[in-house]
Order: sequence, then C-alpha cells, then structure tokens
Amino acid sequence: GVQTCALPIWAAARLRSVEVYGGPVWRARVVRRVAVMAQTSASWAVDGLGPAKVVFLRPCDGVEAVVVIDNVALGPAIGGVRMRSDVTASEVARLARAMTVKSAVVGLPHGGGKSGIVAEPGMAPADHERVIRAFARAIEQLTDYIPGPDMGTTETSMAYVHDEIGRAVGLPGVLGGIPLDELGATGYGVAVCADVLSEAKVLGLGGARVIIQGFGAVGASAARELGQRGATVIAVSDIQGATWNLEGLDIEALLAHKKGGAPIAGFAGGRSVPRDDIVGFDCDIFIPAAQPDVVTTENVGKISARLVLEGANIPITRAAEFELADRGVLCIPDVVANAGGVICAAAEYRGAGRLEAFAEIEEKIRAAMAELLDRTRHGTLTPRAAAEEMATAHLAKAVALRRRF
Repeated sequence: GVQTCALPIWAAARLRSVEVYGGPVWRARVVRRVAVMAQTSASWAVDGLGPAKVVFLRPCDGVEAVVVIDNVALGPAIGGVRMRSDVTASEVARLARAMTVKSAVVGLPHGGGKSGIVAEPGMAPADHERVIRAFARAIEQLTDYIPGPDMGTTETSMAYVHDEIGRAVGLPGVLGGIPLDELGATGYGVAVCADVLSEAKVLGLGGARVIIQGFGAVGASAARELGQRGATVIAVSDIQGATWNLEGLDIEALLAHKKGGAPIAGFAGGRSVPRDDIVGFDCDIFIPAAQPDVVTTENVGKISARLVLEGANIPITRAAEFELADRGVLCIPDVVANAGGVICAAAEYRGAGRLEAFAEIEEKIRAAMAELLDRTRHGTLTPRAAAEEMATAHLAKAVALRRRF
C-alpha cells in the first residue's frame, strides 16, 4: 500500500542539505551543513516504486531547492527543473512519480525524477543565471538524475547546467540539443494522441471544437497541430486572461499577437472572457496545459468536453479524473498525452537529431495509446489506472533483471 513519509524540516540555518532514502525503513541523513526548504514539514507518497531519494538543498543564499529521484530501475532519471516561488516537496515528488510512469509507459530506458527551485521565475537574467549555476553545482553528485527545462526554466537554463556539470537535456540547438519547447515536442505528442483516437473513431478531429487552458509552449503547439488536423480552437487562456471565438481563433495571428508582448485577452480576433470561465465552455476536446491541479472536484463538473487530453503535468486531481470517468468523459492522462517532451529529451540524451526524435514521439505514443485503449476497452479501468498498470508491468520486468545480492 501507499504510505506517507513526513520529514520534519529543521529551522536551524546550519544544515546544508538533507538526503532522505526510501525503503522498508525510512532514514534521513545529513550530508552537508546548510538550511533546507522553508517548510514546517514535507510529505510525499511512499510505495514499492519509490521515491529512491529525496534531497533538500540550499544552492545559494536565499534560495532553497528539492530534488526527487523516484525510480531508476529502467535507467537514469530524466525530469525537469521547475522554478516557482510556491513549489513544494510533495508537488515535486508527485511530478517525479509521473515521470517514472511516463517513461515506463512509452518504453524509454529512463526512470523518473524532478526538481523544484523555490524562487521567482521572472527574476533578472543575471540573477537567474546565478541561481541556476549554483543549483547545477549542488546536484553535480546526483549522477542518476538528468535535468531538463520545465516551468520557470528554459533551454538557456539547461545550457548553464550543462556548462557546470556536463549533464542536461533540452539544450539550445547551438549546443547540439533539441529545443523541445521551440519545436513543440510536447504539443505534437498531444496531437498524436488525438490522431489515434480519431483513427479509432472515438472522436473525429474534423471540425472538433477545442479549448486549451494554458497557452504556453505546450498549449500553443497543440493548438497549431490540432488546427492542421482540421480541429477548431475556440478558446485559450493564459495566466492573465482568456480569449474566445465560437467560429474559431486564428492561431497564427494569436501567436504573433502574443509574441509582441500583448495579453491574449486583448486579441482582436476573439472576445475577452474571464480566465477560468473557459473550463465551462461547451467543446469537444478540453486540454489543460497550465499548472498542476487546476481541475479538481470543485470545478470538474463544469467540463462539457467528450475528450480531455492532459497537456500539463498532473493538471487534474485523481478524484476529478474518477468523476470524469463516471460521466463517460475519456481523459487521457499526462503520462501518455504529454510524453512527447520526455521522448524528445531521451532522444537528445543519446545523440539523436530532430527528425529521429519526432519519429519516436509518433511511434512511442501511438504504441502506448493502442495498449491503453485495449486495456480500457471493457470499462473496468480508468485510463490512468491502465497507464499505471502498464508502467508497473514494465518496471517489474526491469527490476527482475537488476542485481539483488
């Protein structure tokens, strides 16, 4: 069963970092002397898969961080570096577990990990570089964790990490990387999921009305890809507001508008509406591509879509997913729907190019979707439960091949 591990966080500033290891008995070990995350306590779920290691750090004065290496049975863990002022250890642990399941479901030779830096993402470029370089030095010895970009960090951030420790994915093209945000790898994977469902006659894309919550790198690329497949994006939102046009938004014009720094709520090709209202607008496909837990039991009843594709990491709570399933709404979980990003990152890590990476996104997500649909065909499993079942089976085979003595 799943247990909860609660670690008291000592207020004494003399502590440098704390490592916590999983197992039958949880142990905490002080490695160096520095203060850890400024929380009264930190908790995360514990089960047979992990987490393997939780490390609290203070990479530089006034900045705290946590790294969760969830599982490495399949290989070194890949996971993004999230920078937000409100990021928590429990959130990072949940994201790391999602990465474990995601990599296993799509057949990558990697485990799952994640890190969080408690800092404002909009800091001055020089300050951002200082913090990221300090964080990189702090994780240098965590060789079973390969960092990548996430909310609040970019390809440039990963260039700083790579410069410091020689280990990162999502690098700028000039360094031989495959800039997944620039190329829209994750949004492309979301569209591949929609392709598979269309071919399976679950929901046709021609004329399908799409609403996207979160018009960042993932949401924008998903909008473009789905538009090319005949769908009509009728509403999108970002942190500032939302725009809506029942006849369909001109995505290229909207992207140009946004690139100029203007808020999307002021887009001339749409009508400005309150940001959170679009969750309840009538549509065929709803794509949450913003922050974690934006759809809960409190607002899930507003969703009228027939299909939900989770473009962000853990955007819908488990209870809300169950409610969608009870209503007959097909919800493809993040561990499949947004796996394009980690597939691209893994391809980059082994030295593949852009064309090979996108071919792998297509191949691996199609295979995962086919198995997912097969496992859910008789209605006994939710899509997330089916994905977790797939991952557990894959991980069990890998564990059986690892040294046990």
